[in-house]
Amino acid sequence: MAASLGAVSPDSTTSGAGPSAHVIHCPDRSVGGPAPLRLVPAVCCLCRVEDADPVAVGADFEYRTSPDEFLAVRCRRCRLVYLNPRPADDESACIYPDDYHAFQFRPAEYGFVYRVRRRLEARRLLRWCRGLPADARILDVGCGDGFHLGLLREFGKRTWTLEGVDADARAVTPARAGGLTIHLGGVEAAGLSDSAYHLVLLVMTVEHLPDPLGTMRSVARLLAPGGRVVVVTDNVGSPDYSLFGGRHWGGYHFPRHTYLFDRTTLARLGTAAGLAVERVASAVSPVNWVYSLRNCLDDWGAPRWLVNRLSLRSTVALGAFTLLDMPLAVIGRGAILHGLFRKPTTDSGVKS
Repeated sequence: MAASLGAVSPDSTTSGAGPSAHVIHCPDRSVGGPAPLRLVPAVCCLCRVEDADPVAVGADFEYRTSPDEFLAVRCRRCRLVYLNPRPADDESACIYPDDYHAFQFRPAEYGFVYRVRRRLEARRLLRWCRGLPADARILDVGCGDGFHLGLLREFGKRTWTLEGVDADARAVTPARAGGLTIHLGGVEAAGLSDSAYHLVLLVMTVEHLPDPLGTMRSVARLLAPGGRVVVVTDNVGSPDYSLFGGRHWGGYHFPRHTYLFDRTTLARLGTAAGLAVERVASAVSPVNWVYSLRNCLDDWGAPRWLVNRLSLRSTVALGAFTLLDMPLAVIGRGAILHGLFRKPTTDSGVKS
């Protein structure tokens, strides 16, 4: 889970929120309800052109941060799905409200769901870390409140150097309070050393980015030769997308997810950044199933008590849809994607 990754000034201390200039404020929209967002045109981040067909129109069903309806389109050339137009970068604080789940994913609020996710994510992380040297440097891009870094600190090797980067001080503050080293800012401007990291994680991050290819190229420069990148993101090649993709699909997360991938386009993202594709596969996740149903109920005016039964706190719904998604992941149609990429042993493949 990632927070907003719009550009802000970098800062890289391990405690405190940093200068007040780093805090992005949303205009007061309490009078008369949310105001329309400022939207800007977008193009396919892979083809760098605007040549697309509309596939969905939807609203911010989860947080109701604006009254806007948003258009998702599919590139005619590569079939990447993206938001066009998308919110301007300076709307970041409005579309990521203070109660956004990635800012403080804590056991006190999420209880059993937190404990289960903690165990599953720890296993995944350690699998991705196999073969790393004892002095490995690991970077989590879009780290949110530091959930994954905390797991690596607890279950990984004590000799690893763990760092995160996130562009929103509301996410960075609790991560730093937990003693984690977090760089405040976009990865492109955070002042990180080139060819220094053995593993870079982008867990539910790439779909939030205004320019995923630009960020992936920056990540490639940060990797040591032979270093790996793990990308976890929503899958538009899944049955949940096929069923709900016209308006209510949870993976749209309107208007926060700007670019959405299938196995082919995610692999192309890695190669366009100069990385070798080791594996792109689907994996199990109940979240988009749950939120697709929630969005339907919300849009159709269902009672709030019923809508609120479908959320990240809904153990029964999450468990049921986990069981549904498991066989789909076996046949390559799971709700999310895991992409594993590697930097060539020479820098000749990294594009600028």
